Amino acid sequence: MTRIDTRFAELKAAGKKAFVSYIMAGDPDVERSFEVMQGLPAAGVDVIELGVPFTDPMADGPTIQQAGQRALAGGMTLEKTLQMAQRFREIDDTTPIVLMGYYNPIYSWGVERFLVDAVAAGIDGLIVVDLPPEEDDELCLPAARTGMNFIRLATPTTDDKRLPKVLENTSGFVYYVSITGITGAASAEAGEVEPDVARIKAKTDLPVVVGFGIRTPETAQLIAGVADGCVVGSAIVAEIAKGGPVSDVIEFVRGLAGGAHRA
Repeated sequence: MTRIDTRFAELKAAGKKAFVSYIMAGDPDVERSFEVMQGLPAAGVDVIELGVPFTDPMADGPTIQQAGQRALAGGMTLEKTLQMAQRFREIDDTTPIVLMGYYNPIYSWGVERFLVDAVAAGIDGLIVVDLPPEEDDELCLPAARTGMNFIRLATPTTDDKRLPKVLENTSGFVYYVSITGITGAASAEAGEVEPDVARIKAKTDLPVVVGFGIRTPETAQLIAGVADGCVVGSAIVAEIAKGGPVSDVIEFVRGLAGGAHRA
């Protein structure tokens, strides 16, 4: 079992829903980004999604795009992102880390080399949004052979014909995108999400976690209530972008996590 599998099993045994947080590695700089990351578990974060900055983030809205640009301007790279994860592992060996991003930096690095380095850095799972199931030989299956989870996105347009293909080699959890469009574009509605979550859960034993459009503890509670947990990204990234103390960011995350855990 990976750290992701273990964490979801622990949550299920405790009757709790998962709170997953996303931050962009290196935003606004390496040290501040790491300070936020190391504070997330104590704020109630069950799984950390660590974004890899990329020049053409097609699934991301302005908030996360701008975070990626800030990180890139500060010199953040895939290598430095892995170093950040490895540094985190020196103080926390239990919180799962999912690396989230796009295939180009991994392809440029070299898949075999990347997987060796990612495992060494303590990465537990990957979300690579521009690699469809038809390309599983590229990264998904090699990652699985190293013991890493490969987490796939399902969306409102993933119909019953497409869903089995999406689930085929997915592991860890299924990330259900609650809205059609880019990150930060609209608000998630529990009533709209619930039928699709139920449809996915009927086809898999994996936890289903819902992301996109969650900005408040109240919404986190409602969405987590119809799924196995929720993901918040843009709202946290926007809080970081305000430039206030890291403690303010951590308190903001604590509120969101509390909402999800009350579900």
